[in-house]
Amino acid sequence: MASWRMGLRAVGLVAAASLALAACSSSSSANGSGGETRGASGAPSAAPSGGGGQNFAGRTLTLWDYEADDSAMGIAWNAAIKEFEQQTGAKVKFEAKSFEQVQKDAGMILNSDSAPDVMEYNKGNATAGLLAKQGLLADLTPEVQKYGWDKMLSPSLQTTARYDGNGIMGSGKWYGVPNYGEYVMVYYNKDMFSKYKVQVPSTLADFEKVLDTFKQAGVTPIANAGAEYPAQQIWYELVLSKADRSWVDDYELYKNAVDFHDPALTFGSTTFADWVHKGYISKESASLKATDMGNDFEQGKNPIMISGSWWYGTFKNEIKSFDWGTFLFPGNKLSPGSSGNLWVVPSKSKNKDMATAFINITMQPDIQDLMGNSGGLPVAADTSKITDPKNKELIDNFDTLLKNDGLAFYPDWPAPGYYDVLVSGVQELINGTKQQGAFLDEIAKPYNDNLASMGK
Repeated sequence: MASWRMGLRAVGLVAAASLALAACSSSSSANGSGGETRGASGAPSAAPSGGGGQNFAGRTLTLWDYEADDSAMGIAWNAAIKEFEQQTGAKVKFEAKSFEQVQKDAGMILNSDSAPDVMEYNKGNATAGLLAKQGLLADLTPEVQKYGWDKMLSPSLQTTARYDGNGIMGSGKWYGVPNYGEYVMVYYNKDMFSKYKVQVPSTLADFEKVLDTFKQAGVTPIANAGAEYPAQQIWYELVLSKADRSWVDDYELYKNAVDFHDPALTFGSTTFADWVHKGYISKESASLKATDMGNDFEQGKNPIMISGSWWYGTFKNEIKSFDWGTFLFPGNKLSPGSSGNLWVVPSKSKNKDMATAFINITMQPDIQDLMGNSGGLPVAADTSKITDPKNKELIDNFDTLLKNDGLAFYPDWPAPGYYDVLVSGVQELINGTKQQGAFLDEIAKPYNDNLASMGK
C-alpha cells in the first residue's frame, strides 16, 4: 500500500484502502482546505541552499499536502516554504488537504484548472501510476537529472517514483520525488528485555529463543493485529528471511512468474502458523485492529511489536512508563518499506519551474536534517547532525536498509484488492482454519488473475 499517515488516529482507514495504501507514514492528516501561509508557522528556517539563485518575485506557488503541522514532515516543509520564499522572492499559497480529499478527487481536480502547482500524493500503481498513465502528472525526468535527485535516492526509493506507460512502478519516467521514507522494524520494551535477561537478537534463530524465553515465563511476546495490516507484515518479514532482491522484483514488479509454493512463501507461511501454535502470537489477535496492537505494546502487555516507522512518533510522545527501542528484523537484509509519499507536479501546473525548485529545497541537507531531528525518516540527511539517540537509531537502521537496497515494499501491493485477501488469509493462519498450503493457493489466485488482466 502506500505511505499515508497511520498514526493511531488514522489507522482505521486501512481497511478501506487496498493496493496503494498498505504502508504508512506518521502523524495525522491536516483537514483544512485553503490558503494558509504555512511558512509563517514559526518553524526554523535554515541557511539558503537549494533555490539555485532563481528569482520568482511577483509569482505565487500553490502547494497542497496533507501533513499535520506538528509532524516531522510538516515541520520540515514549513521551513522549506520559508526558505523558498526568502531565496526566490515568490509567495507560497499553502492549502492543507486531508488524505481522503486528495485520494478521492485527485483525478478530477488535476484534470481541471484548479490543479495546484505541486502536491503530495500517494505512491503506487493505483495512485501515482494511474495518474501518470492518464497524463495528469508532469514528467520530471529532466529536473531529476538537473538537480541530481537520482543521486540522492537509493534504487528501492526510486522504484515508487518511476512509472512505465502502463502506470507500473519501477521503470520508465520520473513522475514524483520522495523526500522521506518508511519501513517495518521491531519495537521492543527494553525494561522487559532486561527483566527476563534477554538481548537484542541478531539472527532469526536467536529471535526465536527470545520469543521462547518470554513465552516460558507466561508472557505472550508479540503484540499483533490480525484484522488489519500488522499480521501480514509479520508474515512478510518471515517470507523475506528466505528471499532476495530478484524475488521481490518478481513478486512486486512482475519481472518473472511467482511460484506461490516456493521456499520463501512456504517458509514464511509455515513459520507464521508455527509462531501462533507456540504462543508467540496470540490466537485472540486474529480479531484485533492496529490500534489494539499499539495499545497493548504501550501498556507493556507484550514486549515486542513488529510494525512500521509510522508508530515511532506516537510511541515517543505517549510511552512514559518504560524505556523502549527499535531494531531491524533479525537476520533480514530485506524488510517491508518504501519511499514515503511523493511530490508530484500536475500537468496543468502553471509554475512547473517553481514547483521543482521548491521540491529541490525539501531535498537539501538542512531541511532533511530538520526532518530527522523532528522524528522523521529523511532520505538525504547527515546522520551526524541527528541529536536525539532514538531518532538516530531509527534513521541509522533505515540507512542500513538503503545501503543494502533492502526496502521490499509491502505484501499487498501487487494486485487491486489484495490487502483484503491477505488480511483474510493470514487471519485463517492465526485461527488455524487453513493450513499453509491452502492459504498459499488462496492468495495465489487473485495475484495471478491480476497478471492475466494485464496480459502478463
